[in-house]
Amino acid sequence: MINSWTVCALAFLPLVAGAASEDEAFAVHGQFTYVEQETGGFDAPYRGPNSLSPNRGAETTEATLYLGARLWSGAEAWLNAELDQGFGLDNTLGAAGFPSGEAYKVGKNQPYFRLPRAFLRQTLDLDGAEQKTEAGAIQLGAVHSENRVVLWLGKFSVVDVFDGNQYAHDQRSDFLNWTAIDTGTFDYAADAWGYTVGAAAEWYQNAWTVRGGLFDLSNVPNSVHLDPGFHEYQTDLELEHRHEFGDRPGRWLVTVFDSRGRMGLLDQAVQEAQSTGGPVDIAAVRRYRSRSGASLSLEQQIAPQLGAFIRAGKAAGNVETYEFTDVDRTVAAGLSLQGSSWHRAGDTLGLAVIDNGISAARENYLNAGGLGILIGDGKLPHPGPEQIIETFYSAAVGKFLHLGLDYQWINHPGYNRDRGPVSVFAIRVHAQI
Repeated sequence: MINSWTVCALAFLPLVAGAASEDEAFAVHGQFTYVEQETGGFDAPYRGPNSLSPNRGAETTEATLYLGARLWSGAEAWLNAELDQGFGLDNTLGAAGFPSGEAYKVGKNQPYFRLPRAFLRQTLDLDGAEQKTEAGAIQLGAVHSENRVVLWLGKFSVVDVFDGNQYAHDQRSDFLNWTAIDTGTFDYAADAWGYTVGAAAEWYQNAWTVRGGLFDLSNVPNSVHLDPGFHEYQTDLELEHRHEFGDRPGRWLVTVFDSRGRMGLLDQAVQEAQSTGGPVDIAAVRRYRSRSGASLSLEQQIAPQLGAFIRAGKAAGNVETYEFTDVDRTVAAGLSLQGSSWHRAGDTLGLAVIDNGISAARENYLNAGGLGILIGDGKLPHPGPEQIIETFYSAAVGKFLHLGLDYQWINHPGYNRDRGPVSVFAIRVHAQI
């Protein structure tokens, strides 16, 4: 149930609603999101340390304050302060395509404070027509030239810059599944909450944008601490092209990453366990090496209120996943429909289908008792693709508040044909100014 802390957070939002300056020299924004999820009953003949449970519920609550200021021409400084509380289902374990993007890999029963973002962004105008940059939670409204360079420096999320998608990229207002809001194979640098420190550059030139970034990895895979010396790091490259198809806007992205850090080879961990007779321990075979991957993303407006997206990705399959989730190949597609046709312009209806897969090496590793970041049933005698269908409806209630219902059907959770399929039901309360 929504607790007293939730009510207080909701009451706080209107206090900052009028704080943003009209000239966007300074901005104050706030958001509040509450998600409660429950699994239905499903076949589960055995379980392991990272298994999803039937008939289980969990909730998360998050309130964020965004402070932005213009320092000089083209320069913005942003600071986010956040309170988090709650857990994902089974402590955010059991499915590679985890059903709540509001659930982190850590959780607490009581609210705790974080600073997820503290960064500087500098925009350098080059030439071309003037374009209006709309104000947002981490963006001051401004006018810039069509051709420009944008530099980022500080603490933020890699997916603030890379792998963007207007129809499936915000768990607070559209899809909830991890592998719908981001490409499942994009093992982007992050701490356990999804943020890191680093630098990125974007070059906008007519219909094209090129992006590059260098970011700190966590000190060990799936850690709450970033590497203190930047010895473990990730490089990201992205090419974007914007187009019109039948007078409808769209764009495609190609994103490539390469992580350099202490990572274990999956087949080596299994061989080591077989030779010693002990359990599979990926940490025992970690050496300094790379894990890389690439993805393609397409978004296209089909009608004034209807948009579609497709994502596909592949990553190295014999190296342990470092930060995000246990996916070696993925395809996701979906539709997003605004509610104008039924006189609910602020409402959104979404549908997505996802197919996630892993390599033969990862299947053998899991079958031998190895654990991934989110999955591991103790054995995997009958592996299969993790197949997900998600649909949501988000209803506008007034100017600042949205109430949503979400349903996900997960076939072969954790790539295990012996378990599931799972129905996951969710309610979402989201307020943002």
